[in-house]
Amino acid sequence: MPRNLSIGRVRRALQAPLPGVAAQSRMATRPRSSAADFDHPGPPREGAVLVLLYPCDGRLCFPLTRRTERVLTHRGQISLPGGGREAADRTLWDTAAREAMEEIGVDPSSIEQIGALTPLYVPPSHFTIQPFVGYTPHRPTFRLSEDEVAELIEMPLEALLDPAAKAEESRLVRGRMIQAPYYRRGEHVIWGATAMILSELEVILSTLPDSSSPDPARNVFES
Repeated sequence: MPRNLSIGRVRRALQAPLPGVAAQSRMATRPRSSAADFDHPGPPREGAVLVLLYPCDGRLCFPLTRRTERVLTHRGQISLPGGGREAADRTLWDTAAREAMEEIGVDPSSIEQIGALTPLYVPPSHFTIQPFVGYTPHRPTFRLSEDEVAELIEMPLEALLDPAAKAEESRLVRGRMIQAPYYRRGEHVIWGATAMILSELEVILSTLPDSSSPDPARNVFES
């Protein structure tokens, strides 16, 4: 049955204990790379990404970006808005909100933090990423960074629960073949760390009652 993905229900679901690494691993590549596969100096950098929920076409959506070929890592891949923590960032939430402003032009003051997901280490870029979930009550007027963002992709939150939107393929990555589970949005393939983060959110959403159950927050945009 379709899930009732009102913002109120999503907000409440994010307050429960997180499913964690087991949920992330459902969409991990096989084999998954590790720090030992790279010659990274020093400890991982801290970073943050944002799953920004907002109303679009009568449902909740969130933005993904296709990275340009000019960025240092993960060129051309589909990502959540985010990046590395800077000295001026008091918290990792500040990092996520600042990066959303820089990459897709969303005013940080318009975003409410409604939850956080499990941190994830990303070996190729040597970052430990803290994913956050935020909400803004109106669809943003997106302004894309020409240096970092080649395209904005709006994904309905409910698409994470659609079995037809998931598949797996073989990929040649750094000279070895891997199996890569992915989410599909139109022509776009969402795999790797982004898919692992979204997989945990999918598992959280799958615990919500189906759409036939009554909800005190009946409108998807109400809290």
